[in-house]
Amino acid sequence: MRTLTYFVAVSLDGFVCAPDGSFDFFPNADDCGEFLLREYPELVPTHIRARIGLDRPNQTFDTMLQGRGSYQVALDEGITSPYAHMRQYVLSRTLAKDTDPDVTVVDSDPLALVRELKREESDLDLCLVGGPTAAGALLPEIDELMIKRYPVIAGAGRPFFDGAFAPAAFERVRSTVFDSGADYTLFRRTAPTAE
Repeated sequence: MRTLTYFVAVSLDGFVCAPDGSFDFFPNADDCGEFLLREYPELVPTHIRARIGLDRPNQTFDTMLQGRGSYQVALDEGITSPYAHMRQYVLSRTLAKDTDPDVTVVDSDPLALVRELKREESDLDLCLVGGPTAAGALLPEIDELMIKRYPVIAGAGRPFFDGAFAPAAFERVRSTVFDSGADYTLFRRTAPTAE
């Protein structure tokens, strides 16, 4: 069975963005980008891959899930298919289904979608980026968390997860600390997800 990993940047006090959805308060951490290029090149958006000459096959993921807010970042730049090198799903009840032919807009139960995708035969897994609302809805099916923590306190904003009280135990698998003060830490669920 395939796994779902939630990739998210977060402040020391657990916020993924400001109250207005902006995230430009996170400091620049170029050394984190080098890690991403080496370990998870498929998470580099397609238009940036072309610009930097990144032409490597996907190593870990072949399917990208995003919430509406995360997808909006690309739309604001005029990009309708930010991860064209993967299958793309956007969880949204407000986005037009014909936004891009390579993006599937899902306005129904996201848990049913993820459970179906997990049962597919593939050597590669599923990735969820950003989106506290999407993460809250998909928490029962999130197998791993890859947290990029920045050394900054936001004070307020959107939380890491936005959903019902539902404690879930995870264990630290590995952590990479950078000179910039940021770190990537991978956590894995300690008990199987429920279906």
